[in-house]
Amino acid sequence: MKVRATQAILECLLEQDVDTVFGYPGGTILNLYDELYHYQDKIKHILTAHEQGASHAADGYARSTGKVGVCFATSGPGATNLTTGIATAYMDSSPVVFITCNVSEELLGRDSFQEVDITGIAMPITKATYLVRDPQTIPDVMRQAFAVAATGRPGPVLIDFLKNVTALNVMIDYEFIPWTENRNTDSIRELAVSHGLKAPEPDLNDIETLVELIAQAEKPLLICGGGVVRGRAHEQFREFAEKMDAPVAITVMGGGGFPGAHPLTTGMIGMHGTQASNVACNTCDLLIAVGCRFSDRVALKPTTFAQQAKIVHIDIDRSEIDKNVRTDHHIIGSAKRVLAELNQRLPQYDRTEWKEKILSLLEDQQIDEQEKLTPSQVLDTIEQAVPDGSIVATDVGQHQMWSIQHFHFQYPGQLLTSGGFGTMGFGLGAAIGAKVGNPDKVVIHTTGDGCFRMNCHELATVQYYNLPIITVVFNNGTLGMVRQWQHLIYQEHYSQTTLDRAPDFVKLAEAYGLKGKRVTNRQEMKEAMEEALTCGCGYVIDCIIDMDEMVRPMVPGGAHITDFLLK
Repeated sequence: MKVRATQAILECLLEQDVDTVFGYPGGTILNLYDELYHYQDKIKHILTAHEQGASHAADGYARSTGKVGVCFATSGPGATNLTTGIATAYMDSSPVVFITCNVSEELLGRDSFQEVDITGIAMPITKATYLVRDPQTIPDVMRQAFAVAATGRPGPVLIDFLKNVTALNVMIDYEFIPWTENRNTDSIRELAVSHGLKAPEPDLNDIETLVELIAQAEKPLLICGGGVVRGRAHEQFREFAEKMDAPVAITVMGGGGFPGAHPLTTGMIGMHGTQASNVACNTCDLLIAVGCRFSDRVALKPTTFAQQAKIVHIDIDRSEIDKNVRTDHHIIGSAKRVLAELNQRLPQYDRTEWKEKILSLLEDQQIDEQEKLTPSQVLDTIEQAVPDGSIVATDVGQHQMWSIQHFHFQYPGQLLTSGGFGTMGFGLGAAIGAKVGNPDKVVIHTTGDGCFRMNCHELATVQYYNLPIITVVFNNGTLGMVRQWQHLIYQEHYSQTTLDRAPDFVKLAEAYGLKGKRVTNRQEMKEAMEEALTCGCGYVIDCIIDMDEMVRPMVPGGAHITDFLLK
């Protein structure tokens, strides 16, 4: 049947089971927003304060729900304001479809008002980009974009529509194909094969080889990476770990892929990893990493990383194999599929001696009960106050590491953090997306005073949509992680890291119509959390902590994994 081009775009979103879009309108995308006016009962639009906030919100929605996030923005600065969010999603393999509109065909390439080659800009930080010049291609492009974003290793996709393509008088042929059906069409299957998107079937010979390596091993270690979380392979990974009876180290992006409170968990691995995880990596005889990129925050010195062990890498993306660390064996395939095959073939192992040796290195979390407020007090108070399963979205820095070290994440999508790109300003947008996608869950946003300055304008979004997100600011008056490096490595040259300046975060919250409280000790923190959980609106807790609090342990970049600078 004949429909408006803009109608086809929104109908394609409905095909993909999209019920929420995050965005910010502007001149070139007005035709699409005009059509959206007629879809208010079908597609909810969340208007953020800034396009970057919209990009992070769509990302947080995707990570927390397992669905594809969607974000709208206009051309020029609207589109370029998305790029940090696009890169954040790309580095952490989060499926988001970004939709922008550009100037009309006759203005393209003329340096027209708010014209930018956003498809060219976004090409290195997306799985695919599309510049739509022909309105008749809209259904195919939309369906392909969602297939690309969600299939294989997930990631962001950008579609840029020329304004004349979305003109309200443009009609195209369109037939509604439900999501469950269009994923099985010949065109989508061909697309998956031609783009290498479909997860390859694991080679059963490779699986048998790993089964033999496991049988020969006496001191195996497992690493739970982000691929376990993105692939929702947490149940298969847990069965694998329990059959192996082996210690499990967890990367930043692997948080929630394996229960943080499980008796086999050794905690984080790498730069701020636990002694148990890093020592296990340095003494194991078989290391099996699932969905882990071996980034420079995990394999700090690749030439000596687990050099005494046989290293096995399981990953959906062939390009990750041997990219950072040379492996002895690898299996290409989705974590869920590979682990299911392994679990069918593995007997139950008992590695009590090795397991107890490593797990004995774990130290009980010490809650410093001194009078002044400490990070451990803040996090312990949050943990005791919130329901099990509450979602935690972080920004980047010391508070991020403290949060990941402290909380025991139990399921995929419970931890939302920028692990690959390290984006200050990610957390509040991600929290908004998570709350919209999970209205029945408590959402905590942990941030630093430096990060909060980069996203606090999104409190307007929190207030308008009545999202009771609790923002906890670790306010130490400095760019904490950078200061920590300056203290330990740069001879205490504290160059441009002290934040002795406005705003007053409590007054800022009140200015946005929210509530807030400044706390300086544990009792005040407890009272603030109680109020925040019952007030029914967004709440900012300004936690005053010491400027010289540090993240421990720490291994400096480029050092061997057990060369701790701090313990």
